[in-house]
Amino acid sequence: MPAEPLAARRYALIGVSNRGVASFARPLLGVAGGTDSVLGYGASADDFSARGRLVAVLDVDRARAEAFTRAVVPAGYPQVAVYSPDELGSLFDQARPDAVIIASPDHTHSGYIEAALSRGVDVISEKPMVTTAAEAARVLAAQEGSVGTVRVTHNLRYTARHRRIKELLLAGAVGRVLHVALDYRVDVRHGASYFLRWNRTRAASGGLTIHKSTHHLDLIAWWLGQRAATAYALGGRDYYGPAGAHRPAGVPADAPVADVRAADPYYRAQLGSGTFPDDAATARRGLFDLPYDVQYPAGRDLYLYDEEIDIEDHVSALLTFDGGASAAYSVTFSSPWEGYRATITGTHGVIEAFTGRTPEGEQLAGSGELVLRPLFAQAEQISVASGSGGHDGADPLMRRDLFVGPDEESVRLGLGASAVEGAFAVAAGEAVWRSVAEQRVVSVPELLGR
Repeated sequence: MPAEPLAARRYALIGVSNRGVASFARPLLGVAGGTDSVLGYGASADDFSARGRLVAVLDVDRARAEAFTRAVVPAGYPQVAVYSPDELGSLFDQARPDAVIIASPDHTHSGYIEAALSRGVDVISEKPMVTTAAEAARVLAAQEGSVGTVRVTHNLRYTARHRRIKELLLAGAVGRVLHVALDYRVDVRHGASYFLRWNRTRAASGGLTIHKSTHHLDLIAWWLGQRAATAYALGGRDYYGPAGAHRPAGVPADAPVADVRAADPYYRAQLGSGTFPDDAATARRGLFDLPYDVQYPAGRDLYLYDEEIDIEDHVSALLTFDGGASAAYSVTFSSPWEGYRATITGTHGVIEAFTGRTPEGEQLAGSGELVLRPLFAQAEQISVASGSGGHDGADPLMRRDLFVGPDEESVRLGLGASAVEGAFAVAAGEAVWRSVAEQRVVSVPELLGR
């Protein structure tokens, strides 16, 4: 039976990010609409204002947080208090949230999660839950000693295609799963954008094998119903950074960024798309025209070939799992198309899935296909309807689980991600980048101290 709906609750948003505002704050405020095609949040028609109330926001950029209360919070809504990170204790004491939604930069998650759990406050954490396995272990220990719980927004589980694959696996359509192959591509616009944001450093994001790949590694583990055990990986930084393959030749290292941009194929590929900022002389602005004065101040030029970029932009990994399955996983952050090819091989057949689109949004031939190929029967095309809302319909379903409670399908498929599952996704992502750096097989449980 599905869980009983949660009563109306008090929520605080920690991190007034584009994701936090579009995907969580606005549905709680009962404000529909708003979209960003580059970031993929999608328009939200959700209204959870009867289920919960947004009572506070906290951000390192107080001006951005205050602009949010003026521009996004609707007239007549009860006051939403604004706090800075050094006022976290006051947020808990004065706003008295029942739960916090953490959508701040990844490296800040652990401190906020532990602070909430120490006060018995529930946590909804954007993925990745944290940026290191050591932080994940601390979160698990904190949850064990708290009445509060942590849920992680691994929304890839919720897309219709992925739910259908999970149903096929649970039904034994391919028998016992032996191997998963997932080749994921991020296009030249989307992929490059990570290297013009805070994600570009390991200290801030844990690297893209954590910030992005936890999505994919959690999806594989969820399909399998197993936990990652070991990882061996190869990879590197070959598209971006000072030795990037597409750094314009003949442009001096100390040349103005404008000169680099004029000769850079990444910038030429995104002209008019809004993917990258056009003018570093003014501070960046995000969704709903909210300023980014602290994170991306005026005059701070970021470009794709900066020395500070220290993370991988492509990896290939072989992972083993505690139930005996294995997976070949690869991801590239500079591709002509975006999407993935997945093959799930079992003792009785194979499931194949493909989705792909160009940077301009044109669907590639065969995109959306899901095929079941039994060993001794005809192949079957599985029809899956596209969902509406952010991330191909995943976000509305995930918000329902978070703010109302899981329905029968969610309980049956295990759609909600726990702190333990979030921790293993982070540890698997760390095992991948550590394997690249240290050229060895890395144990995932050992990173978690388990």
